[in-house]
Amino acid sequence: MPRVSAILRSRPFLTVAVVAAVWIVAGVTMRGFGAFGHLRYLVELAAVIGLVAAGQTFVVVAGGIDLSVAAIVTVSAVALPLLSLPGDPTGMSAVLATLALSTAIGLANGLGVAFLRVHPMIMTLAMATFLQGLLILIAGGTAISLDNPLVTWLGNARPAGIPVGILLWLAISAAVLVVMHATAFGARIFALGANPLAAALSGVPVNATTIAVYGISGFTAGLAGVLVLGMNGQGYVGIGDPYLLASIAAVVLGGTSILGGLGTYAGTMPGALLLVTITALITVVNASPGWRSILFGSLILGLLLLSGRESARR
Repeated sequence: MPRVSAILRSRPFLTVAVVAAVWIVAGVTMRGFGAFGHLRYLVELAAVIGLVAAGQTFVVVAGGIDLSVAAIVTVSAVALPLLSLPGDPTGMSAVLATLALSTAIGLANGLGVAFLRVHPMIMTLAMATFLQGLLILIAGGTAISLDNPLVTWLGNARPAGIPVGILLWLAISAAVLVVMHATAFGARIFALGANPLAAALSGVPVNATTIAVYGISGFTAGLAGVLVLGMNGQGYVGIGDPYLLASIAAVVLGGTSILGGLGTYAGTMPGALLLVTITALITVVNASPGWRSILFGSLILGLLLLSGRESARR
């Protein structure tokens, strides 16, 4: 019973309960909100945020933060069409090359944090700024159309009525949960986030673990970029911008401490769903773009303050 009580009081469970309650109330009071097609669409949007937030969860639990994820999403969405060659009928080579590129960017972030001792916020912000400038030089304001069968399938196919993006998110989520909670690498991440000095004295390879979590963040952001490209059919500068604050908010909504050492992707997943649901509700009530930004920013600020207070109590 104590274990059941702890689960019921946990942030992941509470987040799931809030999502369910909001869906039920909105479904009853707003025509069409509770329709299967609309809820499926919300989950599909949450899948993109959830993929970006997967790597962000690793980084935050390890005591860092990745402000370059939006730029990596954009890099993937813009670079993949340019990497698609006529000699690759399936498009697999371009996808693998894009994921390798995004992972390399993440590893570069990790190298800067681990060996140059640059603060994660500064390192990843500088990387994002560099990538944004590079993208403007390459693509400018031009949208680059997609011609890749595999990516088109990822963005549009619905086996058994379920979008591939949702299935991909579920597969990645399962892998993330196993790595985070059932492997030695996962234990090292939590140890690093809780106390870097104690982790180092305990034999945790601090530099290697730091580099790895940023590499994972780059990979998942790149994968999200591939999915966004498939859903939109074209890549352009700025396509990844909505996913920076969204990824951080989903992580915090799920109960992961922004100070590191505490959290779980099991909370980030419903956090992404709640974030998309809130955004949909703001859209339904016809709030102006200015009010949408104010409400969204206030939500994130409040969650960050709440997370900081909870971590201080611990």
